[in-house]
Amino acid sequence: MAEIDFNSDLGESFGIYRLGDDAAVLPHISSANIACGLHAGDPQTIAATVRAAVAQGVAVGAHPGFADLQGFGRRAMTLSAGEIYNLTVYQVGAVQSFARAAGIQLAHVKPHGALYNMAARDDGMARALCEAVRDVNPALVFFGLAGSALVRAAREAGLAVAEEVFADRSYQADGSLTPRGQPGAMITDVGTAVAQVLRMVRDGVVRSQQGTDVPVRADTLCIHGDQPGAAGFARDIRAALEAEGITVRAPRTTAGR
Repeated sequence: MAEIDFNSDLGESFGIYRLGDDAAVLPHISSANIACGLHAGDPQTIAATVRAAVAQGVAVGAHPGFADLQGFGRRAMTLSAGEIYNLTVYQVGAVQSFARAAGIQLAHVKPHGALYNMAARDDGMARALCEAVRDVNPALVFFGLAGSALVRAAREAGLAVAEEVFADRSYQADGSLTPRGQPGAMITDVGTAVAQVLRMVRDGVVRSQQGTDVPVRADTLCIHGDQPGAAGFARDIRAALEAEGITVRAPRTTAGR
């Protein structure tokens, strides 16, 4: 029977500022990627989001990004390999500690925004990021863009890998995500998103904006928690997966070994 993990980027509120509707998204997903406090989130939000995920039986992961609160971690930054390593250790360690305080083990790590997209193309960045995750906890599952440098670096670092596809983003012919500033980067029609998801999961391909079919491996599927209507997207996508007999389940992990 086919199965897939269904993840969402959550815990991105900060102070008095509210972003997304985490409580409405959580019942439909199997993994939560929780912002670590640098691109978004804060200690109170991390703690509350971890507790909410635990209450829903959702696996908890860390979602580290660039230290760019104003740009929500979506602006490119130039950092050395050592800086990327330390940035990652710092953030994963924070969410891992909140998970332990809540009585669970951190399950996975997924980079955020510009850090994710840059490292998906840059072997050196990907290697620094994945080595940091391994050194914090080698039992963590690493989420990276399907077919990218992130996936290769994670495997080289000895991490378990979940290759990631996206429900609400369009693709380029090289398998990268369409940059957010370009037309059609975000998929806002749920029917279009469901059709893309089912094709990726069942057939292992996604149609690019250039009209070509790009091979993808779909181990985990992302819905962005900050996009308008995210809860409705998550509900309809989960229902479509289950209607096709596709089991939604977090990746198996040896966290805590």
